[in-house]
Amino acid sequence: MTVAREIVAALEQAFAGAPPPRVRALHLPPSPWNGSKDGEFAALELDSGALGLTYVLLDDTLAALRADGGGLVGADALALARDWVDARGARRTLGFAAAHALTRAFFDRADYAPPDATDSIGGLDPQPGEHVGMVGLFPPLVKQVTSRGARLTVVELKAALAGEHAGFRVTLDPAALRTCDKVLMTSTVLLNDTLDAVLAHCAGARAVAMIGPGAGVLPDALFARGVTLVGGAWIVDAAGFERALAAGQPWGRHARKFALARDVYPGFDALRARAAAARVAGPYN
Repeated sequence: MTVAREIVAALEQAFAGAPPPRVRALHLPPSPWNGSKDGEFAALELDSGALGLTYVLLDDTLAALRADGGGLVGADALALARDWVDARGARRTLGFAAAHALTRAFFDRADYAPPDATDSIGGLDPQPGEHVGMVGLFPPLVKQVTSRGARLTVVELKAALAGEHAGFRVTLDPAALRTCDKVLMTSTVLLNDTLDAVLAHCAGARAVAMIGPGAGVLPDALFARGVTLVGGAWIVDAAGFERALAAGQPWGRHARKFALARDVYPGFDALRARAAAARVAGPYN
C-alpha cells in the first residue's frame, strides 16, 4: 500500500460515522509566481476552518488550479483526498491539500497540536564528520549543515545542478543517501512520486526528517517507513494567512513551525479515541 493510500484510508476511519467534511474555499497565491517561497503554496479550507497547504509549482499546477479550482465549494473533502491516491497533476495536488486539511481537522477534534520546532533543519543537529543527505537543493539550509563541520550530499532531479559546489556535492543518484548518517527532505516528495525511491536508500540513516509547509499530513505511515521527524506549518491565524497569501505577502507570522518526532507522537489510535470522546460535545464540523 502506498503512503498516500494508507494516509487517506486512516482519514476515512477518522471521520467514519460523521458527516463528511466539506470544502469551504481554495486559497491561491498570485499568478504567475512572484518568486517568493510564500507564493509556492496554496491552501484548501474546510467548513471547520481547517487549512491544508500544498506546493503548487510542479508543472502547470498553479495555472490549472486558477482556471479550474473554483468549483470546489461544498465538495466532500474525503472524496477529494482520494485524488491524491488516484489522480495526476492539479487534481492530485488538490487531493494532497485535502488530506492535509483533514489531518488538521482531525487533530483539532482530538485537541492535539504538535510541538514547536527548534530549528529549520528538522532537529538533525549536524556534527563534525557526519554525512548529511539533502533531498533537493535548498540554499538557505546548506550553511546550517556545512557550518557545523558535517559533509553534505544533495540529491537533485535537475541535471544542471549536479557537480561539486563550495562545501557540498550535488548528485542525481539517490543511492548516495545510503552512506548518510542523517537525511533531510521536504514534503514535495509526497507529490512528485519520489518518496519511496528516496526512503529505499535511507535505511542506514539514524535520523530522517521531512520538513516543509506541506508536511502536515497524518505521520503514522511516514514514521512506519523510517521517517523520524516531520516538521511543518501550523496555521494560527487563518484569516490573516488567507489575506497574506492572496496578496502575495509573507504569511509566516500567521503560522508557527512545528516539529513532531516519532518517539513523542501519540499515534493515530490514541488520537482517534480522543476525537471520539470529544464527539459527545457535537458532531464533526
